[in-house]
Amino acid sequence: MQRRDFIKLAGGATLIPIAPSVFGGQINHSKWNSYRLTYQINLPTKGKRALLWLPLPDTTDTYYQFTQGSVWNGNAKEAKFHNIPKTNFPVFHAEWRGSGPRKVTVSSIVKTRNRSVNLQNFFEKKNRIIPSSIKRFLLPTRHAPLNGIVRMTASSITKAANANTPLEKAHAIYNWVVDNAHRDQTARGCGRGDIKYMLERNNLGGKSADLNTLFVGLARASGIPARNQYGIRIDESVTHKCLGKFGNLSNAQHCRAEFYLAGLGWVPVDPADVHQLLLDEGLTHDHPKVIALREKLFGAWEMNWVTFNHGDDITLANNSVSGKLPFFMYPHAEISGQEQDSLSSAEFSYKIISAKLVGTRIKL
Repeated sequence: MQRRDFIKLAGGATLIPIAPSVFGGQINHSKWNSYRLTYQINLPTKGKRALLWLPLPDTTDTYYQFTQGSVWNGNAKEAKFHNIPKTNFPVFHAEWRGSGPRKVTVSSIVKTRNRSVNLQNFFEKKNRIIPSSIKRFLLPTRHAPLNGIVRMTASSITKAANANTPLEKAHAIYNWVVDNAHRDQTARGCGRGDIKYMLERNNLGGKSADLNTLFVGLARASGIPARNQYGIRIDESVTHKCLGKFGNLSNAQHCRAEFYLAGLGWVPVDPADVHQLLLDEGLTHDHPKVIALREKLFGAWEMNWVTFNHGDDITLANNSVSGKLPFFMYPHAEISGQEQDSLSSAEFSYKIISAKLVGTRIKL
């Protein structure tokens, strides 16, 4: 049976101006870009029951991302847009009963514009209170514990840099990750984000979920609220080819990071992309391109990327056999009680596509 549904996930079709005071030093005057992000899913015909979950663009409107709605069509027996239980993270869920073709297409419309935070004029007052809603970003996760080697490493980094304030400590940790980690192309997907494993083996190689989780875990162990943002590149980069992707996004998932400063808010960082540039262009840390990007990515993101969620240790649903996932950034499927490998085309195939919306026209 063909079914089709539509949901406006946030705010309707009109962008509402947001007063700069809402975001403190996080002010952005760059233009908005509009995109259509589309999943094309084709699950295997084996088994008697199939379940699918797809991460969708975050529906929490910000000054750098605004999601307008999503639509689906396909032959799923049941399908719906909703939030992952106990979170505000949007997800599309579909179910098939019986064997046979299992196809679905899901499209979302999202607007983005570049994000930057003014840190030069930020004055850190003593004894600023962290809001209670932010304190959960000081807690450990399964892959990022905050005791043992993680805490010892964080302490040694901040002491060596003579860092005392949260901003100084965050900057010291960022610089340490840039100086000591490296991108490992052999890691599957975006990596696992198991920083205890990385530190214990003194092997700081990985991809974005590894390297940015390293920043997040060390920041939390230093008393600084921090979190990953899991998402996908959606357009080419205006600065470096290796930091963008347009069209076929099936392998364009990318994790970024943020830390929180009381009195300012969330500050974007991305040490992993510094390592992406180092590897892809064969540069050294003292190259002018690397120096410039390193400085830029402590406080700014080029928004040729869309965030899905900031969830760690995610349980998709009570009927999922996968238990807690370290993060939710890829399509997730289960057939007859068996989790399918989302990084293996032999398990199930999918295509993720971006199109840029220019006025009433579409750029493919």
